[in-house]
Amino acid sequence: MTGSRGHEKALEYIENYYKEINVMGGMPDKTYLQTVPSSFFQRGEDFPDSYNLLAFIKGSEYPNEVIVISAHSDHIGVREDGEIFNGADDNGSGTVALMELARVFKKAADAGDTPKRSILFLHVTGEEIGLYGSRYYADVESIYPLDNTICNLNIDMIGRIDPDKESNPNYIYLIGSDKISTELHNISEAANIEHTNLELDYTYNDDNDPNRFYYRSDHYNFAKNGIPVIFYFNGVHEDYHDIGDTPDKIDYDLLAKRTKLIFYTAWEVANKEERLSID
Repeated sequence: MTGSRGHEKALEYIENYYKEINVMGGMPDKTYLQTVPSSFFQRGEDFPDSYNLLAFIKGSEYPNEVIVISAHSDHIGVREDGEIFNGADDNGSGTVALMELARVFKKAADAGDTPKRSILFLHVTGEEIGLYGSRYYADVESIYPLDNTICNLNIDMIGRIDPDKESNPNYIYLIGSDKISTELHNISEAANIEHTNLELDYTYNDDNDPNRFYYRSDHYNFAKNGIPVIFYFNGVHEDYHDIGDTPDKIDYDLLAKRTKLIFYTAWEVANKEERLSID
């Protein structure tokens, strides 16, 4: 749960990982944690201070232009009977994908292939209780100005298979990719054709989608500010927000393949000669 000791332990683990792979913190003083004060959580409940975690790789040619790749680090805590809501898919899958993306971008940089634009790896808090961490970053304390934020690629549940897709699990739902930048949508499509060959399913991208997923994850706090987004999502399943969302049910090969699509999309946007166009 947001701000719990368990959440703090998860953030400590993630921070230590970034230190081990020598990816610096994304705060102005090169540290990792951005405080989201308890007063920001306006829910009639007592939440302690919580934290967004920022890791950063500086671009080689356009360092002030930033691609934000995000995933939320919180889940929903513990059931009344003491059973843990494990959150392996929601959002352990997005969290480890973000960590792996940072490792690969850092590996490229160490080999002399630093991306032209900067990459911010943003682990946000408070998603499950109302997108609070991403809203705090976008609306209150944008460490990197939104005017120079090129796009947001948001990862929230990419480790499982929608029951409707069990006969053809080689897919990912994409939401929002064409709403602000047709060019971002086209880059994503091209990256998939060249590298991953997933079925890119736009079912939930429909403006009339009754689930309204476009408004329900952290990318929305960037999109509302006119920043192009893609939300990567595997759809809901029987263990969504239940204690059965456990690591043994993750399809790790599929998780890796979906993460590769995000990498190649981010890589292309980061290394374009021209800034991503908005239409």
